[in-house]
Order: sequence, then structure tokens, then C-alpha cells
Amino acid sequence: MVGAHRTDDPAWPGDVLARIEERRQEYVDLLIDYVSRPSVSASGEGVADVAHYIRDRMEAFGLDTRLIPTAGAPMVFGQRTGAGGPTLLLYGHYDVQPADPADGWTSDPFTPVIRDGRVYARGAADNKGQHLAQLLAVEAFLSCHGQLPCDVKVLLEGEEEIGSPRMPEFVAEHGDLLAADLVVVSDGPVDPSGRPMISLGVRGALGFELRATGANTELHSGHWGGVAPDPVWDLVQLLATMKDARGHVTIDGFYDEVQPLTAAEREALERLEIDVPAIKRDLGFDELAEPRERGVAERRVAWPTLTINGLHAGYDGPGLKSVLPREAVAKCDIRLVEAQRADDVFAKVSAHVKRHAPHVTVTRRGSMEPSRTPIDFPYLEPVRRAIVAAQGQEPVLWPGIGGSLPLYVFTKTLGVPTVQVPCGNADQSQHGPDENLTLDWFMAGIRTTAVLLAELGRHTDARPGPESS
Repeated sequence: MVGAHRTDDPAWPGDVLARIEERRQEYVDLLIDYVSRPSVSASGEGVADVAHYIRDRMEAFGLDTRLIPTAGAPMVFGQRTGAGGPTLLLYGHYDVQPADPADGWTSDPFTPVIRDGRVYARGAADNKGQHLAQLLAVEAFLSCHGQLPCDVKVLLEGEEEIGSPRMPEFVAEHGDLLAADLVVVSDGPVDPSGRPMISLGVRGALGFELRATGANTELHSGHWGGVAPDPVWDLVQLLATMKDARGHVTIDGFYDEVQPLTAAEREALERLEIDVPAIKRDLGFDELAEPRERGVAERRVAWPTLTINGLHAGYDGPGLKSVLPREAVAKCDIRLVEAQRADDVFAKVSAHVKRHAPHVTVTRRGSMEPSRTPIDFPYLEPVRRAIVAAQGQEPVLWPGIGGSLPLYVFTKTLGVPTVQVPCGNADQSQHGPDENLTLDWFMAGIRTTAVLLAELGRHTDARPGPESS
């Protein structure tokens, strides 16, 4: 089926792309207005106001939009249907990280400044600027044609930066509303080479805390050392049983669900150009962590990790204070790969602690499941073509990335293939001071989404499944 605005002309949607370029300054002004509004989920500052703001913007862009309450920040949902063909779901988040440390910023984090072709502001890259680019592509199509080449839905949440605690329940309860054929997320940086990229997955995350206690107060190390229990030694000895010098996690069953890469995934990894000497030089270390024979890309995509995020115990001020600490705490995270599950891995951690140090308490501190879309999913080629047409170069294909996003709610709960197509520069400093988004990448994100809409409209006949509601 070919709708009124679907065509096989390879130049289409040239009129939409021309409209985007004509309105460049208007779009930049909208970006500046959006990121000037704090929406810090960690404190709640401005979150409700920004939810209403972006709902109103989406309505003005031509989407049927509403706020859906949750126990936390509201979800912002919008859609434009009736075109038929595949349904595209765009996911993003309107909340941002805190701006700490404030003295690390060159300019006020919520007073956007353009310097050298970049917008500096908290949320510029993560993720307000990137999902705004997607929304502006929808607006450009509607302003040119009055309708879209394919059906589009948008879901923006307000708690991604605190772990998306409401997403699993929300998506499970609203499966019909969110029904789609493809989910596209523009979040995070492009490939370190500066080239556009497609990522087909993310690792999951499991946070936990280990706490060892000794006496009910700090003790004199001369009088009580070797007599009273030492929680620091208890903790470091426990940690030493969890990972060996070769980098192998020694928790029983830790790797049981880890799946080998497919031939296509391994081939994609081998095509990646990763400058290991440059990584070591830029980050100031001499050697990769063990196992050194394992490639950087393979580590990020195919293997889980156990990281000690922080150790806290005793005296750390100037000079020496000869005390036996009262307690010691280790904060850790595990990055999970496809087929691992947070509940199962946490149970294995708990069993390990009980066996090796039963007096140490282990407390779970949140989790997120991994997500992976098969490399041969039906819409990879339209996504690739859209990037090439909009940006003039082939994207780098990553079977997955090392970080975590709540994409499993789409791939596992809804069963919908999900891809990341970032439009944020590689040096965006997300979560850090001087977060920024280049205007060139912002505009590239608008163009890429516009061409993707056209590509999906052209491929109605290739739709793999039943019609979405």
C-alpha cells in the first residue's frame, strides 16, 4: 500500500529537509528554551513543570498528547496515527542529572549559552536536545504535508536519571497504547570516531551494597587491634573472593546465562575501529584491565562486569589516626549482558556473601535488565539508509553498548525491536560539567528522523507483523 505522501522518489523528502534548514534558528531557539528549564529527577526540581511544558510543545507540533500519572513523575505520551504502515515509537526522557559540581561549569547549567557552535546546558545532550530533534522532524513533516508517512508514537519519562523505577509497570500496563513495530532512541554519544552509529542493545545494571560491622564504636588500634573484629579486613577479604587477578568473577554461576556472540555480531565487532593506544593515552593508564587478550568492544558488548564503585571505612583525614573502624561499606555494581537477569544474579551474590562472610550484610540498590535486538531484525536497513541519506556517511554498527537504559521494557515486555541512533557529539560531557550538544548534531538528528519516517513509509509492504493498533 502506498499512501498519499509515500513515494519511491529517492530525493523525497527533499521538501521536508528544505523546511528543516529554513527553520534552523527557530529550532535552536526551541532547544534553548527547553534546556533552560530545570527538571532534576533526583530532587524533583522542575519535573512537573517541564512535563507540562513538553506536553504542550508536542501538542503544538501536531501530536495528540496527554500526561499519564504514575506514582512518580508523569509519563508524556503523544501519537499521530492514521497513516497506516509500520508504527514507530520514539522514547526519551525529560528529566536531567543534577548540575553538581556547580563550580565545574563555565556558565550557569540552566542558562544555555552557545559557544563555538555548541549549546552548553544541563540536558542539552542527555536527553532533551536529542528527543527534541526527533519531535521537530515530526513537526517538519506535518507542516509540509499535514500527515506523516507512517504512524508515530512518543513516550517521554521523567525518571530515567534515577533508574526508571516506574517504566516496567507502566509499559506492562499500557502495552496496547504503546504497540509499535520499531522503537528508536536518540540518547548518548555517537561513535568515539565522530561517525554516526546504530546500537542494538545495552547492558543491564545491578547495584548492591556490602556492609561489615565490628564493635559499636571506633576503638584504639593498639588496645583492640587483633582482639576486636576488623570490618575493613572482613570486607576486603570478601571482595577478594568475588573476582580473581585475571578479571574472572568467581561468584558461583555468575556466567551461566552469558550467551556467546553470534557470527554476525562478532563480525560487526571486528569491523569496529577502536584506537586502544589513544584510549590509554587519553585516560592516563598504561594497560587494559585483565583479561588483556579480550578486545575492548567485546568486553563492552558481550561480558558482564563486577565493579567496586566505592569503599568507605575509618579515618581518611590528614596524617594518621590509629583507630579500628566501627564499620566498612563497599558500593558495587554489576553490568549484566543479554539472558542474565538481575534477580538471579543478585541471588547468586547473596549466596556467595552468606557462604564466605555470613556476618556481612548485602543490600540491593536497584537494577535494570539488559536488552538486545537481533542484528538481522527487519528494520535495520531502513534505519541505516536514513542515516546515510541524512548525514552522508555510513553508520558504525554496534551490537550493543556498555551502558544501561530501560530498553528491555520494549524488547522483552513488548517484544519490539529497539535501536539507538544517537545524535549527540562524542564529547558531550553527559552527566558532567559543561554538558553540551553541537548544533550540527542537533540538526543532523532532525534530518535523520525525517528521512527515517520517509523510509518507513516506503516500506509498508515489508512490515513483518500484524497491524499495530
